[in-house]
Amino acid sequence: MNAEAVLTTTLTDQTKPPVVYKVLVVFAMMTLMGGSLTGVMTYINLGYTSSFLSDWLSAFLVTAVTVMPAGVLVMTLLTKAAEKLLPMLEENKRNLVVGVAMALIMESAMALSTALNNVGMATNSSELFTAWLNGVLAALPIALTLMVTVSMTIKPKIERFLRS
Repeated sequence: MNAEAVLTTTLTDQTKPPVVYKVLVVFAMMTLMGGSLTGVMTYINLGYTSSFLSDWLSAFLVTAVTVMPAGVLVMTLLTKAAEKLLPMLEENKRNLVVGVAMALIMESAMALSTALNNVGMATNSSELFTAWLNGVLAALPIALTLMVTVSMTIKPKIERFLRS
C-alpha cells in the first residue's frame, strides 16, 4: 500500500464517528422520549406523590429494557415497509406516516408497561385497562408531537449519522 492510500484510509477512518457516539445519540433519544412519556403516564396513574420519582424511574427502566428495544425493531420494519408500500410518496411524507404509526404503537406499549408497573397485575383487569387508557390518552398529544418532530427532522439526520 502506498503512502497516499494509507493517508486516505487514515483520513476516512478519522471522519467516522466512534460507535460510542452513535450509542449515546440513540440513548439520548430514547431517554427524552421514553422518559417524558412514562413521566406523564406515571403522573396520570398515581399523581404526584412522595414516591413519584422512584415510581417514574421504575416505569422508565422497565420501558427502557422492554419496549424501547422492540421499538427500534418496529421502526426499522415500518420504515422498510413504508419504502416498499409507498414508493411514490416523498421521503418526508413517508417519515410522517412512520412517525404517526410509531407514536401510536410505542405509546400504547409504553402505557401498558407503565400501567403494569404502577398498578400491577394483582389488580382487576378493569383497573389495569383504565390505567392503560388514561396513560395513552394523556400522553398521546406529547407522543404525536415528539414522534412527528423526530420523524420529520431528526430521524433522517440520525439515520445518516448512524450509517456513517
